[in-house]
Amino acid sequence: MSFSRASLFDFPLLKPLVLSHPSSVFASRRFVTRPILSLSPTVLLPTRPTQIIAKSSSVTVHPVSEDADEKDHQSKDVSGDSIRRRFLDFYASRGHKVLPSASLVPEDPTVLLTIAGMLQFKPVFLGKVPRQVPCATTAQRCIRTNDLENVGRTARHHTFFEMLGNFSFGDYFKKEAIKWAWELSTVEFSLPADRVWVSIYEDDDEAFEIWKNEVGVPVERIKRMGEADNFWTSGPTGPCGPCSELYYDFHPERGCNEDVDLGDDSRFIEFYNLVFMQYNKTEDGLLEPLKQKNIDTGLGLERVAQILQKVPNNYETDLIYPIIGKVLELANISYDSASDKAKTSLKVIADHMRAVVYLISDGVVPSNIGRGYVVRRLIRRAVRKGKSLGINGDGRGAFLPMVAEKVIEMSTYIDPDVKLKAPRILEEIRQEEVHFNKTLERGEKLLELKLGDALSAGDKKPCLSGKDAFVLYDTYGFPVEITAEVAEERGVSIDMDGFEAEMENQRRQSQAAHNVVKLTVEDGDDITKNIDDTEFLGYDSLSARAVVKSLLVGGKPVVRVTEGSEVEILLDRTPFYAESGGQIADHGFMYVNGSQDDDAVVEVSDVQKSLKIFVHKGIVKSGALEVGKEVEAAVDADLRQRAKVHHTATHLLQSALKKVVGQETSQAGSLVAFDRLRFDFNFNRPLHDGELEEIEGLINRWIGDATRLETKVLPLADAKRAGAIAMFGEKYDDEVRVVEVPGVSMELCGGTHVGNTAEIRAFKIISEQGIASGIRRIEAVAGEAFIEYINSRDSQMKRLCSTLKVKAEDVTNRVDNLLEELRTARKEASDLRSKAAVYRASVISNKAFTVGTSQTVRVLVESMDDTDADSLKSAAEHLVSTLEEPVAVVLGSCPDKDKVSLVAAFSPGVVSVGVQAGKFIGSIAKLCGGGGGGKPNFAQAGGRKPENLSSALEKAREELVATLSEKLG
Repeated sequence: MSFSRASLFDFPLLKPLVLSHPSSVFASRRFVTRPILSLSPTVLLPTRPTQIIAKSSSVTVHPVSEDADEKDHQSKDVSGDSIRRRFLDFYASRGHKVLPSASLVPEDPTVLLTIAGMLQFKPVFLGKVPRQVPCATTAQRCIRTNDLENVGRTARHHTFFEMLGNFSFGDYFKKEAIKWAWELSTVEFSLPADRVWVSIYEDDDEAFEIWKNEVGVPVERIKRMGEADNFWTSGPTGPCGPCSELYYDFHPERGCNEDVDLGDDSRFIEFYNLVFMQYNKTEDGLLEPLKQKNIDTGLGLERVAQILQKVPNNYETDLIYPIIGKVLELANISYDSASDKAKTSLKVIADHMRAVVYLISDGVVPSNIGRGYVVRRLIRRAVRKGKSLGINGDGRGAFLPMVAEKVIEMSTYIDPDVKLKAPRILEEIRQEEVHFNKTLERGEKLLELKLGDALSAGDKKPCLSGKDAFVLYDTYGFPVEITAEVAEERGVSIDMDGFEAEMENQRRQSQAAHNVVKLTVEDGDDITKNIDDTEFLGYDSLSARAVVKSLLVGGKPVVRVTEGSEVEILLDRTPFYAESGGQIADHGFMYVNGSQDDDAVVEVSDVQKSLKIFVHKGIVKSGALEVGKEVEAAVDADLRQRAKVHHTATHLLQSALKKVVGQETSQAGSLVAFDRLRFDFNFNRPLHDGELEEIEGLINRWIGDATRLETKVLPLADAKRAGAIAMFGEKYDDEVRVVEVPGVSMELCGGTHVGNTAEIRAFKIISEQGIASGIRRIEAVAGEAFIEYINSRDSQMKRLCSTLKVKAEDVTNRVDNLLEELRTARKEASDLRSKAAVYRASVISNKAFTVGTSQTVRVLVESMDDTDADSLKSAAEHLVSTLEEPVAVVLGSCPDKDKVSLVAAFSPGVVSVGVQAGKFIGSIAKLCGGGGGGKPNFAQAGGRKPENLSSALEKAREELVATLSEKLG
């Protein structure tokens, strides 16, 4: 069978679609003059109703003939959107709950991005949380960057892809999973049965028997494979099990010999993976059968689309090719005439922009750390690939937003929220591209220079230093991977160890720490296994009687603690709010009232959660506390009220921001503390004073309206349909708590809130600033914190008025006058220092000496004691202008403790013989623990080792004499 695009016309029902849409993905590839349309999942409808099949272990499997395959193809839509829908419908009809895709930003702190469909169910598979449904099916957005260099080069590698999956949480197991996978593949998707191969784990005889005897796959098409390929583990210990994979055979004519390699990409593509979690791996390496056996599967949407649409690779499916079509339009080329290198660039741009759009939609913005670095790296790789295609961009120098628009247009059935966030997504991409373009040209020149130096060094294996790679990264924004790609093209390697050493300072920055409480003791036992979930009473009460269920000191369980002990306390019930959703934990006390010997007081300063178990952290102030004792747990009411005020004010702030700056603004983080609130949000510019005043005015008006808040518990789907906004970083159960300020705000929130907006009293923004690319931060105060802030400011103003001896309304003018007087005085002082330096330069000018015979140069290298850098510059300029041409002047000084200033000034006659000030002064500055540079005729440098100045100037004198002597002859 031919896999050229023309073979798509083997599907008769696609002919009228192709003919009626010349710009369709299936059209002949000529010069692209208009956007390429993606196929709608509703263009072609099945001619028969969906057959609802009850979930059963006795599924009947029907082999599919070639004729039946072709006939069924004629009645089914094979667009990517349709394949996704048909997969979900298939499993929904078999009792699976269709769940939405999780965010690309996972809750799992052990991974940077969502890399698999099972990630959102990992806590269920590991037995950490109970299952909510017996079985589920999803279409999960995923990001993987470990094979970035293969993107665009192979038929199947991507950074962004969709993983379709069906999952069983102790419900059905191996037999059903295998039979349904076969039925989906050969009946629903009509893949020829004789083209599907399967692999199994080498010792999994059960799977072999099911595939062979119950499904009917010939033995020669069942391959046993080893642990590395077909055995899944969650870690060194824990749930694990064998896998079975389905492969599609593009070339069955090559036969079924024993030496057939399923890893041969030219013949096979793996499209469906079934994981049978049936064992628990102990620390001794033993495999114990699990009581609850689970199923985890993954079917690659792009891979199945390639098979069903009969195209040579994933990129030419309707899931990606319309994006390539947009790039073709911008590059003014055709796909068929493009070189292999150009096609790779086209594929990289299309792939990377899919990843970037969905990452930014999920709240990730370009930066130099973590997830933000992934986005930055992908954008910058796409920019370079675009430039290699000759794409110039729009009037602002950006082309990626135009490609992103196509991605957003195609997002409806992947993530409908993307279109709502389109303005912010496009602006983030535009800003990053424009910013990169500003440094790209300079960076490319420096890289070319450094690569030339490496190649001319004469080494057998030319290598770019780690320091040079870091400068390109830190100063010019070149991800080291891009530097490596360019270097590889020139045959140069990179000293990655040196680069990592230079990166150490950058790595001091890190993502905000996760509030994870590790409730394990040294022998590895998880004490939560024996502790029930904590009942939270804090919405309705600030005090409660509770029983101590466990005590921990230094992570070790203890039975009793005494005065002075720092302890973690687990209760059966609590009024204390545990830190979550941005709100800090309650403070307060626990009291034990018994006999004189049994009385105890514990001061609680923090409360964290491990799943649904509350961990109270505190110090025993007096007495002793024992496991099993009853305590009176009492929350500090004043501090709780402050937290409630700031939390409700945060909700009002988000609503005000959406009204004033746009609905696409979304939360990127928050802090609800006793003394202030902090709100991070996605926005690409500072807010104007007028906007801040408008936001404050709205919030204070809502406070004055004295609106009663409404709190209710709803099914998650109902809450979202009602328009409730999800709070950043929160995980929600099927039943959620909705906090509403009627007519103003509605959010999913588990935090504590005031009963009426009037309790907030007043709201004041105290700062607004940028904290990262595309992320702004507002800090504000409300309630009692507002009163304290105003009183503090008033006190400061009174002291200022007293010091300046003016009224409050005259402070601004008085400060302006003082600043002007100070500027004038500083200028006069600077002028005097410059004049003094020029005078001192005139005095030392007689120390100049000549170098050379047939042609001479006057040279002066001297120290000017504590002269400041600006005055040192004036002195050097004076000497060059007054000494006889040609002249070379090098001056140094120590203007401050631990500070060195250096300057080199060379006249045109010196520069003309090939001696440049900028290159010369840098090596001298290194002797003083610094660096610098400048133009050929003038350069400045600095250092941190004044004790080395004398020897550095002596070295400068020697090198200058030697260099000029060589140049002048």
